[in-house]
Amino acid sequence: MELLPLWLCLGFHFLTVEWRNSSGSVTAASQGGCAWLDGVADCRGRNLASVPGGLPRSSRTLVLDGNPLGGLWNDSLQPYPLLEGLSLRGCRLERVDRGALQQQARLRSLALPDNRLCRAYEGAAAALRGPRGLRRLDLAGNALTETMVALLLRNLSSLEAVSLARNSIMRLDDAVFEGLGRLRELDLQRNYIFEIEGGALDGLAELRHLNLAYNNLPCVVDFGLTRLRSLNLSHNALEWFLASGAEAAFELEVLDLSHNQLLFFPLLPPRSKLHTLLLRDNNVGFYGDLYNSSAPEEMVAQFLLVDGNVTSVTTVSLWEEFSAGDLSGLHLLDLSQNQLRYLPDGFLEKMPSLSRLNLSRNCLAALRIREREPPGALAELDLSRNRLSELRCGPGPGCLRGLRSLNLSSNQLLGVPAGLFANARQLATVDMSRNPIALCPRPGGAPGCVDFRNAASLRSLALEGCGLGPLRGRAFQGTALTRLDLSGNRGVLNGSTAPLGATAPTLQVLALRDAGLRASHKELDFSRFRSLRDLDLSGNALSSFPSFGASPALRSLDLRRNALTALPQRALAERLPASLRTVYLSQNPYDCCAVHDWAALRRLHAVADLALVTCNLSSRVIRLTELPGGVPQVCKWERVDMGLLYLVLILPSCLTLLVACTVLFLTFRKPLLQVIKSRCHWPSVY
Repeated sequence: MELLPLWLCLGFHFLTVEWRNSSGSVTAASQGGCAWLDGVADCRGRNLASVPGGLPRSSRTLVLDGNPLGGLWNDSLQPYPLLEGLSLRGCRLERVDRGALQQQARLRSLALPDNRLCRAYEGAAAALRGPRGLRRLDLAGNALTETMVALLLRNLSSLEAVSLARNSIMRLDDAVFEGLGRLRELDLQRNYIFEIEGGALDGLAELRHLNLAYNNLPCVVDFGLTRLRSLNLSHNALEWFLASGAEAAFELEVLDLSHNQLLFFPLLPPRSKLHTLLLRDNNVGFYGDLYNSSAPEEMVAQFLLVDGNVTSVTTVSLWEEFSAGDLSGLHLLDLSQNQLRYLPDGFLEKMPSLSRLNLSRNCLAALRIREREPPGALAELDLSRNRLSELRCGPGPGCLRGLRSLNLSSNQLLGVPAGLFANARQLATVDMSRNPIALCPRPGGAPGCVDFRNAASLRSLALEGCGLGPLRGRAFQGTALTRLDLSGNRGVLNGSTAPLGATAPTLQVLALRDAGLRASHKELDFSRFRSLRDLDLSGNALSSFPSFGASPALRSLDLRRNALTALPQRALAERLPASLRTVYLSQNPYDCCAVHDWAALRRLHAVADLALVTCNLSSRVIRLTELPGGVPQVCKWERVDMGLLYLVLILPSCLTLLVACTVLFLTFRKPLLQVIKSRCHWPSVY
């Protein structure tokens, strides 16, 4: 009987062990806090000094990111022979034993980024030859040079994806990727590559995606990777991009040359599947207007290509370089932030499938949209931040027939062709902010105005900072606008919402920042705007709350930087709709004594900037959150009737003076009378 408790404890222990072995999640949870689910053991950030050994043997994926392992030894992974994925990101690995991966026959994905493999790369290279079926390898952030990379990748013919980002590679030759015939993805971004030898990538017959962003490449000449689908060369020092002149069909679909120093439009493959071309932030320009027919030999550039003992010369025309490439399948072209002064004749005709064109931040002074331009597929056109003073449209009503979004902001336009917006049947978004325009109709029928009337498809219109005068009632007649921005146009409403009456049933977002609304204007009435959700009235001089009636849709109201001195309780309880979710009230000269119940405002969760709301109290600025819950004593004195206060203060002084005069008179009455009689010689009767 004395041994019965001992046997019961041992039996309970064995039952617990058996139950834990049958439930992998519980077993994993007992090993350094790792989580185990469906064959994945997640041990990230557990401060483990070694690979935990008590995880289920059936684990297929082991994640050890962020643990200070320091090394991977021969026996570290022996308990897990079924691993298919292993992640060791940021584990301070300096050493990987030669036999560390020897038993991992099923390993397909190995991630070793952000470690210190450069210190003992020979051992790591030997270990990588253990698993025969490795397909994905991540060696980013290990300070590896091209010599180290060549050794690490040697004989890894099964690889399909390799990341060598954020290393110290400076040049590529044909020995670095030798034998990687199955490689499809290669990431070399954020290195120091300044040279790629001819043929260095020719052995990668299956390569489809190549990332060379953030390197130091000066040019790409005779580009001939016909099987490549996406190429990222952004953030380099490229001045030229010249594809091979061969008639071979390229499979290139995405080409990113943004943030370089390109001087000319890239020479693209004559046959390709290119649908995305990114050229943002370069020095690209067209120079055909400088062509001198008397000296045609000066209008070409010759490139001398030296490949071993073979020397070849490539001649390129500087003015017609864009015409050689195949742009028939292009959908997106980004030429923003370049040096374009004009577009050559027929430039857009070569892109019949173009749907998005970005020409912002250039030097365009005039643009003529011809009869067949832009292509019918073009849906988005961005011409913002240029020098446009003239916009002409070719004959025919279908000038912008397929366009859905047009950005003309920050130019010098005084007007646009008549009927441009009314005839654009699909145009939904227009931004003409910061242009010195006037809206039709103008007083007396004056010409030179932009007409948005009867633009039935228009939904969003931005006219910020256009210097608009007071709106006339028919400015937006025949439209169904849902978003309207009239900010920065002082006096555009002249204190009344009547000019916006045509848009009242449909308008959902209205911005009137810095619109010159003043305290002298009568109370703004938005009760007709039944669909209004967001209203921005910041930066004006309003001294009273606008009226919204029983608006059921208003969600956001911005009243910052106005002249509000009081927030009557009725404004919070009656003027603000119950649907309001966000209201901004800061940067107003509130009087701490002019609001009857600040505590109610503090309880109003809709005030998003409550911590920034301040008020003035006896020449002091106090945050609302620091104000006492009740009315301050100073405010109580200020609320007293000052006339009554003065009467109360003066009356005791007057009474005191009267009593003093009476006492003096009674004390000195007889001598005083005698002196008066003697001076005046009055007769006395005694």
